[in-house]
Amino acid sequence: MVKLWYLNNMSRELSQRLEKEVPKRLAELLAMPQSRVKVQRQPVTGHGKPAEVDLLVSVGDFNFVVECKATGQAASVGMAVRSVRKFAEQLKKKAIPLVAVPYMGEVGQRMCEEAKVCWLDLSGNAHLVGPSLRVDIEGKPNQFKRLGRPRSVFAPKSARIARWLLMEPARAFTQRELAKASGLDEGFTSRIVRQLEEQRLVARNTDGGVKVADFDAMLDAWREAYDFSKHHIVRGHIAARSSDEILRRVSEQLKSGKLEHAATGLAGAWLLNQFTGFRLVVFYVMQIPSATTRQALGFHEEQRGENVWLVVPNDEGVFDGAAEREGVRCVHPVQVYLDLKDHPERSTEAAEQLRAKLLRRDSHA
Repeated sequence: MVKLWYLNNMSRELSQRLEKEVPKRLAELLAMPQSRVKVQRQPVTGHGKPAEVDLLVSVGDFNFVVECKATGQAASVGMAVRSVRKFAEQLKKKAIPLVAVPYMGEVGQRMCEEAKVCWLDLSGNAHLVGPSLRVDIEGKPNQFKRLGRPRSVFAPKSARIARWLLMEPARAFTQRELAKASGLDEGFTSRIVRQLEEQRLVARNTDGGVKVADFDAMLDAWREAYDFSKHHIVRGHIAARSSDEILRRVSEQLKSGKLEHAATGLAGAWLLNQFTGFRLVVFYVMQIPSATTRQALGFHEEQRGENVWLVVPNDEGVFDGAAEREGVRCVHPVQVYLDLKDHPERSTEAAEQLRAKLLRRDSHA
């Protein structure tokens, strides 16, 4: 309880600091005197209702609709983006939507830029774009790093809940169903669901069922927290005429050895939607194959010239939703999308296409 009070208090202090500092920062960035800055706190809509934004800030001829968030995590940024865009569109005068946070990470920046929303942070970075307006400041380090390891709903074991919700976004789960599907006890499941609710990533229906509240925000939040390097990766080389030959050879050998496995990465993206060619073949395996199996594959452990990764996951949940694709067992598209982060070759493009085609609330991957 003390830790929760401390974190809530820190969030309030950061939000208050942002509301105070943002008008000053905007004046500095636009080289305007404070006399030409006007601030309206807790604005109302045209119907007299409280707006879902924190500030209206006029700096000279520029009018900003501002939402302040105590964290730059994807879930918070996603909610802020929607709020400022909605209110900016309602205003009769031209308004520039702006999200302000202590530090804006790469995922948050991308979310803002894709939505054509400006942003700035207290660490000194900013992206302001509008009619006769262009300010770009990047590369300033995060001045608000928390000490210690923060608790995350996307930690390896905890993330099983998010995975099931994203795999079936139209379904409302009972907490018991989530616990059974994910293999977690009901007490642990309840705690994770509560944290997801606090971040507004899930919502409950009238019967109390739990479902995704914002598919894109949850997927972005998980991707931001995800780190493929935390798995145990054995890198090696298999001589073959093509990567497709390697993919099928490894698949058949693991099947015959009855070893739990599933393809991911660019090979997984190719199996799911035939996106481009690939050189690197990546397989999750429950355990590293025996020396006999590795010899039968022609697998030589080495990093120079590597074209195969055998990956022991940090949690077996990566296999949830795995299915046969083109005769090869492949992890669910949600897992492939996460794993493509920071992979080599054309992984960024593959992730974008996979998301556009298969990862939507109405998709049935």
